[in-house]
Amino acid sequence: MHTIPNTSTGQLDLHALQSGTREAFNLLYEKYSAAIYGVLCNMLKDEELAGDAMQEVFVKIWKNIQSYDTSKGTLFTWMLNISRNHAIDMLRKKNRNPEQALPDNPNAAGTSKGTFIEGIGLKQLVTTLDPEQQKIIDLIYFKGFSQSEVAEQLNIPLGTVKSRVRLAIAKLRTFFEKK
Repeated sequence: MHTIPNTSTGQLDLHALQSGTREAFNLLYEKYSAAIYGVLCNMLKDEELAGDAMQEVFVKIWKNIQSYDTSKGTLFTWMLNISRNHAIDMLRKKNRNPEQALPDNPNAAGTSKGTFIEGIGLKQLVTTLDPEQQKIIDLIYFKGFSQSEVAEQLNIPLGTVKSRVRLAIAKLRTFFEKK
């Protein structure tokens, strides 16, 4: 049985999640909703819209939890990707490209106050990365660009973008593993 660490209330049981156990899902929501909401607020720049999006994201997570594969990454990363993709879809539905909603300088955008991202100091941690990695992480995870869009905008190969993302996430992961 694969468990997912949860510091406040014991362990999340992946089997219980994938079996559709409401208690496991409630624990998942309790643990990750603040982080998901923070990402959505940051991308959508509208707290009410982010709240609606968060509900839709957790419905998607609930309906698609069977497709989560532990060999492809962490549960949180999988959930973040669902959230990010949903926010991009919402921006596009409103006839706004993610690029149109963003300033030219990716480091110029602020985050919504009180978000989980600020609470854990993730923005500050990103500043410890190499400048190339900072820019890519900012564009992808905080601004909602796809890896292909980043490659095109920065005029670098897609493989380079993917490598920099992988290295940056590995560096950030070491910080969280130490905590």
